[in-house]
Amino acid sequence: MFDSPSSASGKDGSSSGSSSSKKNSKKPKYSKFSQQELHAWQPILTPGWVILTFTAIGIVFIPLGLASLFASENVVEMSYRYDQECIPQDFSSNAEAFVQSIATNKTCIRKFTVARKMEAPIFVYYQLDNFYQNHRRFVKNRDDRQLESKAGEGGSSACQPELLHDGKPIVPCGLIAWSLFNDTYSLSTNNRTLVINKKNIAWNSDKTAKFGSDVFPKNFQQGSFIGGGKLDESKPLSEQEDLIVWMRTAALPTFRKLYGRIETDLQANDVIDVVIQNNYNTYSFGGTKNLVLSTTTWIGGKNDFLGMAYLAIGGLSFFCAIVFILLYVLKPR
Repeated sequence: MFDSPSSASGKDGSSSGSSSSKKNSKKPKYSKFSQQELHAWQPILTPGWVILTFTAIGIVFIPLGLASLFASENVVEMSYRYDQECIPQDFSSNAEAFVQSIATNKTCIRKFTVARKMEAPIFVYYQLDNFYQNHRRFVKNRDDRQLESKAGEGGSSACQPELLHDGKPIVPCGLIAWSLFNDTYSLSTNNRTLVINKKNIAWNSDKTAKFGSDVFPKNFQQGSFIGGGKLDESKPLSEQEDLIVWMRTAALPTFRKLYGRIETDLQANDVIDVVIQNNYNTYSFGGTKNLVLSTTTWIGGKNDFLGMAYLAIGGLSFFCAIVFILLYVLKPR
């Protein structure tokens, strides 16, 4: 009645054996890559090669370090802290009330002297200290879709609490835009006004891709809780370069942001008259404010770190080369 196990296995075994033989009959296509027969090179680090490598690194890095330090030394930079000096004596114990008051005059006039000749373009920065733009809740408090296109004008819940004003959307929404820096600077020397060019101070990629030409400010800074600067509602966000610069958040609590450029030379011993509108409130969190004027070279602004790093690596490489020479050339094992 029933097939025996041996007969069943014989039938199935013949079929399975034939199928497995068919599968095994298909060999993979031969290639040097699949058979791991590609040519290979295995360097052997002899003392001679090690000495030569360290020496070459030192020969390249030390001149680069010296050139970087020389370029950094040629940068002329002036930094002036004004947050305390621009507070009247009557408000010295309550600076926060001074900047928050509408009735007080925020104009502050100061002078400083140019130590060395500054060749155009001269970059004007504002520097803030103890301002944590990299705080997670602060960084996320924006709506990129709203900034890019008019279709996202309504904003998202990420912008709370600066999302709506009287039930209408705030454009741009969020705490980053709301805290826009709003101190202003006017400079002059020898009865000549130094024009600060504020065009093309933002990244082109930000102006063309991140901030839309059809997005205009609406209901911005119109409540009772004012955070910083206001925006021109007749200009699209792609042309509001102060906002674009501010919204590229800094990674460290001490940072500089570009305010503009002076496109005329300044001579040594020129006396610069600075008119500052001290509006921005850094007093509530113990921050400081600096006005910075700086030239640039091929390496950028003033920064000795890169040159020192090159010199340190080059010097260490030379030291290692000398050690190998003493150990393996003069006294080989």
